[in-house]
Amino acid sequence: MGGEAIVPYVPLIIAGGMLIALIAITGWIFTTWLRVKNGYPLENSWGKAVYPRKDDEAMERIKLISQENAQLRAELGSVKDRLANVERIVTDDAHRLGHEIDSLRLTKN
Repeated sequence: MGGEAIVPYVPLIIAGGMLIALIAITGWIFTTWLRVKNGYPLENSWGKAVYPRKDDEAMERIKLISQENAQLRAELGSVKDRLANVERIVTDDAHRLGHEIDSLRLTKN
């Protein structure tokens, strides 16, 4: 009795499975296309690059981005130092700050 109730739905079950498989394959193709379009290396199931790009243009781009990254890190470090000084001045007592400025004036003269 149970097998007879499923028989009319077998084509729907097969069609549903095929639809799910088609959606999964289309999604895989789309994500691969996005990776190729945006310059990301393709990876296998273990996370290793399938065809790593090692042409001169890519290496030059990596070198330029690394240099820019180093410059931005240095600039960020100087901005952090300046911000720390401003925070120290803002949170300091007015009396203590005036005293330090006066002591600096006296040591200059």
